[in-house]
Amino acid sequence: MSILLLLVPLALMLLIVAIAAFAWAVRGGQFEDLETPALSILADDEPPVANESPERRDDA
Repeated sequence: MSILLLLVPLALMLLIVAIAAFAWAVRGGQFEDLETPALSILADDEPPVANESPERRDDA
């Protein structure tokens, strides 16, 4: 029964830390734009430039 004297305050402190982290993320704008990151995977990459020459290495 004495373990409850340790676990209940520890759980309450953990809850306060979680709420504070969530509030900090909301104030920081982490949840403002939920659609753009999901759509960025659908965007085409830029085509490679054909005039670029590969780098040469001299191992001599």
